[in-house]
Amino acid sequence: MTVLCGAVLEPLVRGPYRAYCASSPQDIDAAQALRARAFGLDETHDSDGFDAKKHHILVRDQGSGELLCCYRIGVMEGASLDQSYAAQFYDLTKLAGFDGPMMELGRFCLAPEVRDPDVVRMAWAALAQVVDAHAVTLLFGCTSFRGTDPAPYRDVMSLLQDRHLAPQVWRPQVKAPETVGFAKGQLDKPAEKAALQMLPALLRSYLMMGGWVSDHAVIDRQMKTLHVFTGLEIAAIPEGRKRLLRGTA
Repeated sequence: MTVLCGAVLEPLVRGPYRAYCASSPQDIDAAQALRARAFGLDETHDSDGFDAKKHHILVRDQGSGELLCCYRIGVMEGASLDQSYAAQFYDLTKLAGFDGPMMELGRFCLAPEVRDPDVVRMAWAALAQVVDAHAVTLLFGCTSFRGTDPAPYRDVMSLLQDRHLAPQVWRPQVKAPETVGFAKGQLDKPAEKAALQMLPALLRSYLMMGGWVSDHAVIDRQMKTLHVFTGLEIAAIPEGRKRLLRGTA
């Protein structure tokens, strides 16, 4: 696994916001505290052994210095895919044959009080900068639904099964002890609209750019979530959306 150097991401400033790569223990501490708050954990900080192996991107308000968004990234080739966070939960044997550098995106979160969509746009613009710098061909990670009960998400899973499954050649296989398989279902228009509204913002962003998901969700009791493996082939992103991500549209 390749750990990126801070110089890869030049600080990005747009309007009131600044995105940059964490460069101090204080930055990491702030990111871990925000993650715990955003994920509704009982602990004051969310941390694990992957934090030291990844780079952490932070978005702050320039005026107040408040941390508004954070996530962590790591670039790897297929041969080291088994060292990724996602590989703890999904069998990624098929995906190991994907050609080119891959980037794992994880622990993406917003401060609960954030309402300005430009914060998320800043986060994606910073990510696009790193993707370009490393010629990344696939962005992947686990995208989460709040809670561990799959019942409220039955229609969402049907929607994913029907429209957004990973190509069979790359599709992750079951590995985690607790999983929920997707089932096909005929959704009428109101149910489909409701299902789309229940998609987590990060997953919705992936799917709007042509992303795909595993055919099952993992029940993660430690994080109190259900999550699905999500992949986005960079070459498949429409050029217009690439320009929007980079902020050049």
